Amino acid sequence: MLLKSPTFVILLFFCVASFGQKKQEQEFRIDKKELPDGVMALLSNYLDNAKRLRYYKERDGEKSSYEVKFKKDKLHYSIEFDEKGVLEDVELLIKQTDIPNEPFGKMTQYLKSNHNKYRIKKIQRQYVNTGDAAQTLKEAFQNRILPKLRYELIIATKDENGYGEFELTFDANGEHLLTRKAVKTKYDHVLFQ
Repeated sequence: MLLKSPTFVILLFFCVASFGQKKQEQEFRIDKKELPDGVMALLSNYLDNAKRLRYYKERDGEKSSYEVKFKKDKLHYSIEFDEKGVLEDVELLIKQTDIPNEPFGKMTQYLKSNHNKYRIKKIQRQYVNTGDAAQTLKEAFQNRILPKLRYELIIATKDENGYGEFELTFDANGEHLLTRKAVKTKYDHVLFQ
């Protein structure tokens, strides 16, 4: 029977894992002096001519992180660090035309298969730190398209249950990795579940 099949169980696990992510984020603006030691030293070579430089602390349940956001050379950056000041990732706001055609085609196909009506509100290219923070920053600021990068899409949807907003993560090839539903509240932040 299908329900006892190992393939069915594995498929069910991955479906639950990709849609069942619960995350509650709160973001607060902070002063530069509240950042962990070493953050500004690591970023010093990249902040020349930066505009709208802002610092944030983000809480996600039990986890806290820090973000440095700014605009440089007409590009918007968000650089996230853990509580100890270790680089987690660099996100760069991009347009649809900045994604190669084949990966974007796969993303679009996934969206069409899983949402009746949707609108892409925001796209970010994400460079995840895999152990070498200096190399990750260099690649991000060169705005390179690499096999290890990811894309985050924020979409607005409409279906039989009404309107919704989701954050989806895809790999460099356009393969879906994660979906989180955003829940708007009356507060100044967005909650993800």
